[in-house]
Amino acid sequence: MSSTLQIQTVLKQLGFNTGPLDGVRGSLTIKAIKQFQTKNGLVADGLVGSKTCAILFKNSNLATSKPFVIPTTIPWLETAYHLIGTQEQPGAGSNEAIVGWAEDLNLTSYNDDDIPWCGLFVAHCVGSQMPDEALPTNPLGARKWNSFGKKTSPRLGAVMVFWRESRNGWKGHVGFYWAEDADAYHILGGNQANSVCVTRISKDRLLTARWPHSGLHVDKVTRIAANNGRLLSTNEA
Repeated sequence: MSSTLQIQTVLKQLGFNTGPLDGVRGSLTIKAIKQFQTKNGLVADGLVGSKTCAILFKNSNLATSKPFVIPTTIPWLETAYHLIGTQEQPGAGSNEAIVGWAEDLNLTSYNDDDIPWCGLFVAHCVGSQMPDEALPTNPLGARKWNSFGKKTSPRLGAVMVFWRESRNGWKGHVGFYWAEDADAYHILGGNQANSVCVTRISKDRLLTARWPHSGLHVDKVTRIAANNGRLLSTNEA
């Protein structure tokens, strides 16, 4: 299992332009991966799966493991992780980064971070890393993600859709699977306490778990976490 920084480092050594060696899977890094894949007769999808990894690190000693790193086959989750701590701007005005996600997605109706942005966060993470993946027509609506990609079981990186206030209502919440305990899923998401963070959401609120159509087939990873006495989240807006 290799990190984005390790991938960037080896690609740079091989003469590919990844941009800065910063551990961020930006557009130049994605382009460099695709160029490497094309050169080596691989499917140029920009995702570093087992075949790409085997060739890329064939003559390198950098493919070392850490106790836990987000698999590079789930780049949208890595992007989400790097955004932990992003917060709404209190009072008047908005966090330019959050509003910028909407601009990148051509969501012209979104101009204020007081508007719920859990769906925007998921759309930014998936859309920036999986440019060929079809997003929901209205990604700002949490329950619109019910039809995203294909159905999967709760697993690391899955898009998890929850009901809010009422199972039969229209309100919801969406984020990414990070871990779970006996009673709750630990969700890495936006608009959780007005920020990007990991929060516990009761398992009985889950509507569906989804996986990108263009995502690689990867082994199911579930992570068991202690609840540490933390209260369950009941309102993520």
